[in-house]
Amino acid sequence: MKQNILVIGGTGKTGRRIVQRLESQGHSVRVGSRSASPAFDWDDMATWETALTGMEKVYITFQPDLAVPGALEAIEGLVKEAKRQDVQKVVLLSGKGEREAELCEQVVINSGLDFTIVRASWFNQNFSESFFLEPIQAGFVALPQADAKVPYVDVNDIADVAVEALLNDEHKGNIYELTGSRFLTFKEVISEIAEATNRKIAFTPIGLSAYTQMLKEHGVPGDYVWLINYLFTEVLGNEANQVITKDIEKVLGRKAIDFSDYIKETAATGIWNQPVEA
Repeated sequence: MKQNILVIGGTGKTGRRIVQRLESQGHSVRVGSRSASPAFDWDDMATWETALTGMEKVYITFQPDLAVPGALEAIEGLVKEAKRQDVQKVVLLSGKGEREAELCEQVVINSGLDFTIVRASWFNQNFSESFFLEPIQAGFVALPQADAKVPYVDVNDIADVAVEALLNDEHKGNIYELTGSRFLTFKEVISEIAEATNRKIAFTPIGLSAYTQMLKEHGVPGDYVWLINYLFTEVLGNEANQVITKDIEKVLGRKAIDFSDYIKETAATGIWNQPVEA
């Protein structure tokens, strides 16, 4: 049956892929973004009512992250409005090993709505669609926590799990933790990208204070600088993230996309070989 589904963050890394998958299956999808009509803006509660009107299910991703100050209050307000609009189910994208994000999860879990929580490790696509892209293109990457091991997860796997959770009741009330199949350090990631693109990309460990100062000098917004600092201090060193799960395989019946497959596919697009935009 065709369902009416609001995808908040429907132009983002996970959201746009979820929109594509749902539309290809014939569902009526409303993109939740500032540029959509009706618009959805996390900073303007007046937009939430119209965006939720007539929706049966909602995918929620909060920008820039559920861990940032103000996210909890926003999720509380959105869930309250969703209940008022008779939304049946919500799927919340959360961060694996983020204590602040888990407070937002509890709002959804205790809301009385049907729910599925999707906790994701760091995205593969952070290296091609986010803040790590430009340094890779420039050929010089400097990052803190150089030896931190991360089980990066592909956003296509996240999108597939989220769609499955939105459409099938068997996932109701579940919390899924999504990771890739192996751990990688930043140095190993950059080495694999360099090899796949036949380029020399230097990697240099850097202190966190120097890194955040560099972000500020490049005009990165304050909330993103706060988030980066939080992620590098609270999340990368969190023992909860030093685990590889099988939840992708459990939900989808297939193995998680390996980082090497992501590397090959992305390298073929040429994105890492493009010059840095002035």
